Amino acid sequence: MIVFSFIIDDSLPKNQKNRQLHIDEKLFEQIGNNNTAAFETLYRLTERTMYAYVLSITMNYEDAMDILQDTYLKIRSAAHLYKPMGKPLAWMFSIARNLHLSKMRLNQRTLDIGVVDLENSLKYSYVSEPEDKLVLQKALKILSEEERQIVLLYAVSGMKHKEIARIIGVPLSTALSKYHRALKKLKAHLKEKEVFQ
Repeated sequence: MIVFSFIIDDSLPKNQKNRQLHIDEKLFEQIGNNNTAAFETLYRLTERTMYAYVLSITMNYEDAMDILQDTYLKIRSAAHLYKPMGKPLAWMFSIARNLHLSKMRLNQRTLDIGVVDLENSLKYSYVSEPEDKLVLQKALKILSEEERQIVLLYAVSGMKHKEIARIIGVPLSTALSKYHRALKKLKAHLKEKEVFQ
């Protein structure tokens, strides 16, 4: 259980749990020069992290996959505009968030954070275990957007809390407290539903 052990137990080996995501900013220049290999490298490095982030803001698999695809297309077409600042993932997150907001405005609908039957209607490409789907379902329902981002970026992509805090623009102590508060919410909710029995 990948996500379940990340979120509840923190029992994965340290080398898997705290995987540092390092993106060489020169990739963007190469992508801007139509280097397909550089684009593939960027995609392989970031797809899991981007998926976790986009899922945390859309809360819907189909929308997340649409936004993810559009994000990579936008990155490919705008890579020549990237200015090295030491925060390539934050730039990519901004593109994804802007595309999500544009899609919402275009469809003239608001984000419905109501009950979604994830078990039957959504298939998470990185999560195949029913227990993991249950944890993600609960996270999407009961956590705030920022808590979802922190938990999913940590659980799905394995980013360090320090990196997550930097990317979402909060102090490390805030990111850690929100993460632990989110875990308490999840544990309390799962105990209430007798998942741990």
